[in-house]
Amino acid sequence: MLSTVRVLIVDDHPVVRDGVASQLARHSDIEVVGHAGDAAEATSVCGRERPDVVLLDVRLPDALAADVVPRLREVSPSTRVLLFTAFPEHSAVAPSLAAGAVGLLVKDASGTELGAAIRDVARTGSYRGDVPGTDAPLTPREYDVLRLVASGHTNGEIGAELRLSPNTVKTYLHNVMRKLDARNRAQVITNARAHGLL
Repeated sequence: MLSTVRVLIVDDHPVVRDGVASQLARHSDIEVVGHAGDAAEATSVCGRERPDVVLLDVRLPDALAADVVPRLREVSPSTRVLLFTAFPEHSAVAPSLAAGAVGLLVKDASGTELGAAIRDVARTGSYRGDVPGTDAPLTPREYDVLRLVASGHTNGEIGAELRLSPNTVKTYLHNVMRKLDARNRAQVITNARAHGLL
């Protein structure tokens, strides 16, 4: 167990950065070691500070998280990246998780949830939340759909790739979400990873 979890906050809104830092200051085992407002600054600070966890906004002025995650992992391979967004359905979320982010936390999380998520990421290398077991194993076709969702494909693109109608893709995706107890595409990917399916 890490004695102190070192965190870098990356968000282009100063009010968000300050608010998160204020919340984390209440946790004696978490230390904010830096702030960044864009991808270039985040990469520089991450390389210098090598934090345990980066709390990364999905959308920055100069890049989306999917492009930033590989840069952060390159300059600090041991750092885990936790996505932080008000919009879990944002199209950039799935590619960001596919690029190596370890989970997603929604910005309306309480200070307690924020601290718990960061500890979870530092301790286990992923953020699962309360992920129950699957109701049933995925069928091969459901797994195909899951894999393409995790790669950031839309339902239309999945249908074209697998030669399925849009309605059939929706049905398969609905089944995957039910089995993984997920409410949206981001949660599908996070929960699938927690179960070792991705």
